[in-house]
Amino acid sequence: MTDHEKAYRPEDLTRLFVERANAKDADGLALLYEEDAVMAYPPGSQTRGREAIRELWARLLPKMPRFEPEDPLPTLLSDDLALTSTPPRDGSGARAQVVRRQPDGSWLRVLDQPEFTRGADAADR
Repeated sequence: MTDHEKAYRPEDLTRLFVERANAKDADGLALLYEEDAVMAYPPGSQTRGREAIRELWARLLPKMPRFEPEDPLPTLLSDDLALTSTPPRDGSGARAQVVRRQPDGSWLRVLDQPEFTRGADAADR
């Protein structure tokens, strides 16, 4: 496995995600998640664990268009936990992640909600 840059600020995870997704690097994307992370994707389901997340990205990335960076909202930080989020450019909802500081000072995703739309939320109520 190649060396991958680590996120030493919670906000770095979004930048690294875009870079690795555009490089079609499923292994590198998976390294942005803790071993037991949970990603709410595909819509309506959950992908649990780093290996399952890697497998999901390995299937999806070849068919996906180029990712464009999105301006992050302010990070909410509490000790070794942080909430990061970005509003999609099309204004369709939000993306949010809970991230945790690791023993080496880097940050990894624990919970990832890559797509949340207002329409889906309203339909669930």
